[in-house]
Amino acid sequence: MKVGYFGLNQGPFCQPENMARLLHRLEHSGFESVWTGEHVVLMDPQEAPSPVPPETPFLDTIAALSFAAAHTEQLKLGSGIILLPQRNPVVLAKELAGVDVLSGGRLLFGVGVGYVPREFETIGVPYTERGARMSEHIEVIRTLWTEERPTFKGRFSSFSGIQSHPHPVQTPHPPILVGGMSDAAHRRAVAQGNGWYGFFQDLDATAAALRALDEVARKVDRPADLGRLEISVTPPGPVDAETARRYEDLGVDRLILMRSIRDMGPRSDDETRNTVLAFVEETASELKLA
Repeated sequence: MKVGYFGLNQGPFCQPENMARLLHRLEHSGFESVWTGEHVVLMDPQEAPSPVPPETPFLDTIAALSFAAAHTEQLKLGSGIILLPQRNPVVLAKELAGVDVLSGGRLLFGVGVGYVPREFETIGVPYTERGARMSEHIEVIRTLWTEERPTFKGRFSSFSGIQSHPHPVQTPHPPILVGGMSDAAHRRAVAQGNGWYGFFQDLDATAAALRALDEVARKVDRPADLGRLEISVTPPGPVDAETARRYEDLGVDRLILMRSIRDMGPRSDDETRNTVLAFVEETASELKLA
């Protein structure tokens, strides 16, 4: 069972000295990976379904992962998740390839479709197009990362006669993890992803999602070169060794842990930082990571 930590770029860990301490603690405690979250903007005042107050800091994912690449040697660096329909895929392919190069091939590319309509309105992307954009953008990025002479013609992106170097270090490309709990997300994970990422999933919800993914796999063609679908899950809080074993028994390959959903909030004081750092140490001891 691989174990990651979710929350690199939030709250007190938007400050460089705190982020460096967290990364050092994770790497030396035996964690496999560290993951960012993403909301480019937040609604003010907060309104459903926006998950956190508007003053909550979210450091940009590319900036955070680049910082992490420079402060670690072995820790894998995950976007958990990038809201792909809100991004220009050609620009994003370049940025993420840079993260993979600078980290020596440690990027894990997690993507999701997004669920807050006003975020899309603010960015200028029609909310109703988010699913179509997500599916196409994945293929745009894969094309730019892998093809010797990249050519693409789609609804939202078209190009030929161009190059985008350097390519990622990982071959054929960094793993693509498709996040989401909807039927559409399950289909997209099976058809296009190296893995699936379920956020805030307890054991029962995880079991149900894995059953749904198995059902989808019987109906949706999966390219052979994607390999086995790797399963990553963030539970709704800490887990003990027995609970981690139960996730593993369900078929989960990676737990991406967070102490509390409250850690996604706006607090950025020393007490919050120290509580999270202590959680990292306690988790490493409980799960015998080192």
